[in-house]
Amino acid sequence: MNSHYLFWNNSYMKQAESVLESIIEQQGLILQQTLFYPASGGQPYDQGIIKIGNYSLKVESVKKFEGGKTLIIPEYIPNDLKIGAIVEQFIDWDLRYKYMKMHTALHLLSVVIPLPVTGGQIGADKSRLDFDMPEAVEDKLIIENKINELIKSDLIVDQTWISEEELDKKPELVKTMSVFPPKGSGEIRLISIKSKKGQVDLQPCGGTHVSRTSEIGKIEVGKIEKKGKNNRRVNIHLAI
Repeated sequence: MNSHYLFWNNSYMKQAESVLESIIEQQGLILQQTLFYPASGGQPYDQGIIKIGNYSLKVESVKKFEGGKTLIIPEYIPNDLKIGAIVEQFIDWDLRYKYMKMHTALHLLSVVIPLPVTGGQIGADKSRLDFDMPEAVEDKLIIENKINELIKSDLIVDQTWISEEELDKKPELVKTMSVFPPKGSGEIRLISIKSKKGQVDLQPCGGTHVSRTSEIGKIEVGKIEKKGKNNRRVNIHLAI
């Protein structure tokens, strides 16, 4: 497990303290541990602020960096920052929680539509998955009803880990056709969704998720768009 990512230990953390590890000139800051999710896997970066000494800095962007680290890009970098300084991190919790619900809902959508995934994007209120789907969906309400049934089942969402060698032996766990889990650390994070009766979904994922599907609330299936000969985009929304 990458201990640098605090959101893997607990995606419900709203604030955390860390230490300024390095300053990347004209780019951003690297902390020993980050509460902020870096944009990746179709999930946007977390927003919020960091406080260092007398400075309160808006976080403009968060990106993956070398060596499994995270680059936090504040609105500006004060000239007098010192390595080793204590940094308080505060994420925009309302936004993070929407991403958590949406990301988990997309995993359930891949269960309801058991086809290869060709792309995806998570948003606060609208998200989508693209599928290798030659034939059009006859009735999107069937998809909507099935995903909401899974949500209401109050399934347990948890993380587990396997070795890269184990994943190589189980290629069926990877649902995405164009994006593969990053390798090199020796371990792969899996998101497990299960009921008391057994496994519902298991796939590699580095994103943030709710711990029970009932937290998602109701999902509405929006437009199903044709995006190529065999590609269709399924949009979902958090119901108001």
